[in-house]
Order: sequence, then C-alpha cells, then structure tokens
Amino acid sequence: MKKYFLFLFTLIAFVFSSFAQNEDVKTLQSTARTYMQQGDFNNAIVVLTRALQQDKNNLDIQKDLVSSYYYKRDYDKALEGAKALIDRSDADVVCYQLAGNVNKALEQVKDCERVYKAGLKKFPKSGPLYSEYGELLWEKKDFSAIDLWEKGIKEDPGCAGNYYNAALFYYYTKDKVWSIIYGEVFVNMESLTERAASMKQLLLDGYKEKLFADPNLLKDLDKNKSAFSRAFLDCMNKESSLANKGITVETLTMIRTRFILNWFDKYASVYPFKLFDYQRQLIQEGMFNAYNQWLFGSVENLSAYDNWNKTHSEEYNNFTAFQKSRVFKIPGGQYYQVK
Repeated sequence: MKKYFLFLFTLIAFVFSSFAQNEDVKTLQSTARTYMQQGDFNNAIVVLTRALQQDKNNLDIQKDLVSSYYYKRDYDKALEGAKALIDRSDADVVCYQLAGNVNKALEQVKDCERVYKAGLKKFPKSGPLYSEYGELLWEKKDFSAIDLWEKGIKEDPGCAGNYYNAALFYYYTKDKVWSIIYGEVFVNMESLTERAASMKQLLLDGYKEKLFADPNLLKDLDKNKSAFSRAFLDCMNKESSLANKGITVETLTMIRTRFILNWFDKYASVYPFKLFDYQRQLIQEGMFNAYNQWLFGSVENLSAYDNWNKTHSEEYNNFTAFQKSRVFKIPGGQYYQVK
C-alpha cells in the first residue's frame, strides 16, 4: 500500500510539474508578445530565449523569436533562426514567409526564390506564398509575377494580397476588366487598411480612364479574353450611354445597378460570382446606394461624402452595421480568368 501511495504521489508531482512548466512557457510567450506589440524587441528576445530553454522545440516560440530579430533588424540572427525553422519537418506557411522576408531584407534574391519555391512545393495552395513570391519578382521587374498572383487567386481565393497585387498589375496594362473586378473584391476583403483606401481611388480611376474611356466598350476586344470578361463588357456596354453625364458616384450607382440586372438576366447561371451576388443582395435590401458611396464617394469628394452620410444617416448606419456583420470571401470554383 505504501508503494502504491508513493507511486501515486510521484505521478501527481510529475504531472503538476509538467503542467506548471507548460503554463510558465505560455506566460513567457504572452509576456514576449506584449513586448513585441510595444516595439520592445530586445525584451521580447530576452523572454523568448528563456521560454525556449524550457521548451526548445516549440514552433510558435521559435517563430516569435525570428520575428523579433527581423523587426529589430538583426537580420543575421533572424536568418539563422529562419533557416532552422524551414528545416523542421513541421514547418508551416508562416515559417516560409518569415524566411522569405529575412532573405528579402538581406537582398538575397536567389535564396529568397528558393525559399518560396520550397514553400509552394510543400504548400501548393498557399495564397500568401504566391502573393509574396510574386512581389519578389515584381521588384525585379519580372512581369511573370502576375502568373503567381493569378495562381494564388485560383488556389486560395480567401487570400486578399493576390487580388490587390493583380488589380494593380492590370491597371497598368490595356486590360480594363480585371483591375476593376479584383480591386473591388480586395476592398471588400480588406476594407479598413491604407491599401483599401488607395484601391478605392484606383477603382474610380479605372471606371473613368479605362472602362468608359471609349463609348464602345467592345471596340477592339481581344479575342483571347476570357468568356467572363466578354460577358462583363457586354453588360457594361449596354449602360455606356449613362456615362455621357460623366463618371460620378451617382452615375456609377445607376450603371452598376443596371449591370447587375443585365448580368442576372443573361450570365449569372453560367458564371456564378460572389461579388455580383453581394451587389444584388445590397440592391434588394436598399443598401446599394450607400455601398457605392462608401466605395467611391470618399475618394471622389470627401466633404460631399461626409455630407451624404449626414443627410442619409439611416441608410449609412444600416449599411455600416450590415458590413460589420459579415465576412466577404470568394468561394472556390469561381475563377474565370484566362491567361
């Protein structure tokens, strides 16, 4: 009986010790992340190093340590840690992102490419890796970056970065469809950032300078365009005369409302698309005007936009509440671009 109680006591002591150690590691990591949020990376490194002494194989703590060295701009230490991360059998997407960022900071382009290629071989559906690899190529003026962003959109439609990069790319080409489509998708996915504000300006400019620059939207249409692009231009072309009054929030609201009616009359069953479903929902619920004000008004004329919100406070509040209650995401299988 004494041996039994001794064994039981030893077991309880071991379990308690392990639990206390794990709790202590979690506390250390929480403390370190607080320092990281405050920009005190030296203290974060001190605490994370002690946490690793207790749990040397903890992947999350190792990632936090590499991040701290990276943000501290101690790139040599960060690189050492990043190499160890991607050598792990349980390395995740973030490990490869960290290694890519460190190699970018050190301007080790070839090594950075190898990291992204290895990451995509292991995670072929990772939108963030396609996005960041494309950005690396774009910095080298390698226009094949668009192929990576398109692949990222196709494989991981929930990743906003690829839509952002692809929209910028197409805006500076002759294409007048995909900068608008991808740009609006991006703004709905990432609505509160500085990138979203700049994308709203690009969208407004895209309608003015590209889509309605010629009264006939189908003129000189590239035969190699995707059927989805041709369908989009066909529906928009029917409303081209409304642009005679200029491209404003008001005319865009009219054009885009009639576009949705045309689209669902002719093409929606062939090309189901979340963005257009969302626009139709807003029309049906009386919020499309407020949505267009939110999308274009603040970049067209901020004071006029503020005044509209004051004089249409109920519409504005209803749309804002609705927008906050939902997460916009393109489902799989709605990819229609043809390269």
